[in-house]
Amino acid sequence: MLKATLLAVGMTAAAISPPAFAQRHETHRMIPKLDHVFMIMMENHSYGEIIGNSNTPFINQLAQNANLATNYFAVGHPSLTNYLEVVGGSNFGIVNDNYPDWHNATSSANLNKSIAGTGTDVATAAAIAPFGVAIPAATFKGVTIADQLVQAHMTWKTYQESLPMNGMIDGVNYSDGIYSNLSDATITTTGYIQKLYAVKHNPFAYFANIQKNTSPWNGYNNMADFSGLKGLYADLRSDKVANFSFIAPNQCHDMHGIGNGSPLCNDDDTKLQMGDTAVKQIIVNIKASKAWKHGHNAIVLLWDENDFSNSPNQVVTIVDTNYGVHGLQSSHPYSHFSMLKTLETGFGLPCLNHACDGNVKLMKDMFAISKHQED
Repeated sequence: MLKATLLAVGMTAAAISPPAFAQRHETHRMIPKLDHVFMIMMENHSYGEIIGNSNTPFINQLAQNANLATNYFAVGHPSLTNYLEVVGGSNFGIVNDNYPDWHNATSSANLNKSIAGTGTDVATAAAIAPFGVAIPAATFKGVTIADQLVQAHMTWKTYQESLPMNGMIDGVNYSDGIYSNLSDATITTTGYIQKLYAVKHNPFAYFANIQKNTSPWNGYNNMADFSGLKGLYADLRSDKVANFSFIAPNQCHDMHGIGNGSPLCNDDDTKLQMGDTAVKQIIVNIKASKAWKHGHNAIVLLWDENDFSNSPNQVVTIVDTNYGVHGLQSSHPYSHFSMLKTLETGFGLPCLNHACDGNVKLMKDMFAISKHQED
């Protein structure tokens, strides 16, 4: 296990500059200690476009058999903003899908500067905020749950489908699995490269400490494709599973779609069908792994945001565990901040940024061991 390896090398908290975290929230454990969490992030569909849709039979069956949040909301728009919020509890001042300014090497206003230190995020208007309640701007600490896990001697990894086969990550904004924006100009200028991997779906790549890549436990080593010797399926087979796995299918498999892809990747019915199949493949493989069979483990399937076609910004979120409560439909008001706070609690970590807001509720019913814990 990655966790065992980490401990074996004698890594200490002093090896990493400890970020300033908010005070620890609930002191008593309201959900069980979590050993492994697999978060699968899907794209740009509202609750009503997924639940009850005949194009998503596996997901709908999962929603019945596992635990479904029926009152869960994304925090804003666009995609990148929500990805940052679910792993870091803040938009960190980013309310666009622009590429990172890798290593802050340019002065371009069209690129997002590397996130580090402290700053002030951008307020979320009531029209797109959860439950129609505006979220005021607040001071943020430029860290994520990944940094927290490493400091606590735990591990994380993000699996990003269609990363370049050569293993290059630094500076890659898009890729079809072979070619990327870093490829020869004779290829990149044609516009033929399908943007299957999109850096906007890899929130960790926007942080300065990850871009520096100075820690073997908190850098590019934590990013991999689905395939390959260090990929998702190889890790599941070999039991090299991190405590927290953030899984992002490519843009044809996450229901997003791409403009220059196959017609199947642009039609909504077939996008849903491909996404449903991709989710099934991932979850079947997770449940076949050794890691799933031991300890308290959870699969979280969620969507980043709706497709802008309606308001409010309600999305599907399903929690499937290898223990406890199943078949629950929770009407409690939850958001991406609730998810972050809940995972932090399960890993024994303090809350970050807006996850500490007083109106952010723990998803204790969705992760409960027994029925009496639901309310």
